[in-house]
Amino acid sequence: MSINGHQNGRLPLPKLPCLYVLSHVARAGNLQKEYLWLSVLNQSTMSRLFVLPLLMTALCATAQPPTPVFSQPLSPRIASYQIDVSLDPVTKKLNGRETLTWRNTSQDVIQELQFHLYLNAFRNDKSQFMRESGGQLRGNEIDRNAKDNPYGFIDVRSVKRRGGKALAYQFIQPDNPANRDDHTVIRVPLDQPIAPGETIVLDISFAAKLPKIFARTGFSRDYFLVGQWFPKVAVYEPAGTRYAKVGGWNAHQFHADSEFYADYGVYDVSITIPKEYVVGATGQLVSEKPGPKNTKISRWHAEDVVDFAWTASPHFQVINNVWKRPNGGSVAIRLLMQPEHAQQADRHLDAVKAAFSYFDKHLGRYPFPNLTIVDPPLHGSGSAGMEYPTFITAGTAWFVPNGIRAPEIVTVHEFGHQYFMQLLATNEAEEAWLDEGFNQYYEGRIMDETYGPRSSQIDLFGFRMGDLETSRDGYVHQENPAIGSSFGNTWQLPAGQYGVLTYMKTATWLRTLEGLVGRPVMDEIMRTYFRRWQFKHPNAQSFIDIVNEIVPKRLGQKWPVYGSDMNWFFDLALYGDAVVDYELVSLRNRKDKVSGQQQQIITVDRNEDGQMPVDIQVRFEDGKEKTLYWDGKGRRQVFTLTGKSDVVWAMVDPTHKIYMDVNVNNNSLTLEPSSAPAGKYAVKFLFWVENWMQWLAWLA
Repeated sequence: MSINGHQNGRLPLPKLPCLYVLSHVARAGNLQKEYLWLSVLNQSTMSRLFVLPLLMTALCATAQPPTPVFSQPLSPRIASYQIDVSLDPVTKKLNGRETLTWRNTSQDVIQELQFHLYLNAFRNDKSQFMRESGGQLRGNEIDRNAKDNPYGFIDVRSVKRRGGKALAYQFIQPDNPANRDDHTVIRVPLDQPIAPGETIVLDISFAAKLPKIFARTGFSRDYFLVGQWFPKVAVYEPAGTRYAKVGGWNAHQFHADSEFYADYGVYDVSITIPKEYVVGATGQLVSEKPGPKNTKISRWHAEDVVDFAWTASPHFQVINNVWKRPNGGSVAIRLLMQPEHAQQADRHLDAVKAAFSYFDKHLGRYPFPNLTIVDPPLHGSGSAGMEYPTFITAGTAWFVPNGIRAPEIVTVHEFGHQYFMQLLATNEAEEAWLDEGFNQYYEGRIMDETYGPRSSQIDLFGFRMGDLETSRDGYVHQENPAIGSSFGNTWQLPAGQYGVLTYMKTATWLRTLEGLVGRPVMDEIMRTYFRRWQFKHPNAQSFIDIVNEIVPKRLGQKWPVYGSDMNWFFDLALYGDAVVDYELVSLRNRKDKVSGQQQQIITVDRNEDGQMPVDIQVRFEDGKEKTLYWDGKGRRQVFTLTGKSDVVWAMVDPTHKIYMDVNVNNNSLTLEPSSAPAGKYAVKFLFWVENWMQWLAWLA
């Protein structure tokens, strides 16, 4: 069990508190000459500096805190950071000093703090992340033969309580104690406990080496996307928070299929970078001033956020724009484009403005004054499609045509995380579906309503594909749709099923819930959930309680055979793995031998375990239609109708409420088949093939 203190093989810093304070403050201002001059003085010389108090006053005046973004805090602001960091683009290394202010909002006495050291996932092939992923993520793989060292790490040099002693730390493995080589979580025992309501201030020194990008963060040539890069305090969950029965730290190791969970706070971050680099980051730019040796110091400020990420590159083309709020005011949009992608800037801007408007109307207000969108280079595509507070990465290539809406999809999707990852701050390690799945559902709604439900993803050479239908296809067309539920720790989901169960299945059952209760009720559910739980870390039950509150109120006991609440739905769709498939088995017209009346016989089967209420639409020869209802619980339902007009066709779930139905091809039958539909799709397919072959010939 390795214990590390402030001395870990490096020479200890001299005990010069005046110099430390001066250097810390000088980095926030433009006083490098004064800092360098003071740094060469020894302690005896310091005693003769009668001007030191005046200089200290000037330094403090230079580092005044920025103007608050919000007049009143939006969040509890439990964990706040002041960080000074410098990047060496040659060695790919960071050197940082961090001041953490952490507030104990629980009724517990806290004896230790726990921290995430996410960059240690890339230290070697023995970390939990590398063992689980094999060194690849989302189709990108670590280049072990790269010229530049592809691995990364973070070392904590020292942890000191403000006004107290240096503190030791210990690596722990909460999820897999057997893997002692995983160094992504540490515990820091305290010399004095933190009582309820008290605040602790820690000064932390750290050094890091960024990995070559393949999994969200790192470098690729002279492009840097720096995410999960500093010692980040974990979330302390008092009893009653989410699933906590007793108070404790929620600090999972960094897994291949998990993202992040953090408390809200205020961030003041100063980044020292070569002066030719363009910097983008979470929050707002406060100042940018010259630094030593051809560098600049870029200072950023963010409030009520759960994380801080940044990017730097000498090649960014900066495009500024705004989204105007319907009720007044605006949000500044800063788009950092690769020059070779500049012609696609409007596609990104149009997509994000559509997302702004849609979320504002259907879910809630985006409270921040700005948003930064980063367009990674193709060689750094492993950092594409990622979300951080007020800061997202998109992803495209110069050859992506307008009919393939990849940049639009990723822009809409990553912006949506501002609501579920940031404003609701769900636990992405334990309940990723509450973020990714909800966001996938809204991606489908926004894309389909903006670009067309049958063409929102692809509209090229006569071939069209919608966004929500793609989510459904991803779930229903896998080899075994019953392989697992959406609920559970991400690293414990069935192997290879994280994407399907978290994104696709969740979006599909949310669309099914919408179908069952109707769009107006669904929107009321989602708006209530967002309003009630923003800045509070909701869990599954938080959402279910709201559904059970609103549905009976708006619809009454619409399905009395299923009970007075919607728990039956969540048992099936969220917690269960049952599959839904209803089939219209047969249609018959006959004359009853006893009464002599004309009868119409419609037979519907339930082929799988999933049970849902289902409608059946019947059309008669005289043009009239009738809707039948079945609770869907039995294995077979036979409807016998009496009327003068014969049945012509019938369809199960005619309005596609049950989006989870894995086979819609067996939902209808007709007694008067027509070749028109088959002919139409045959022509469409041949048209697409012809155009595709012409395009391939052009490439050759």
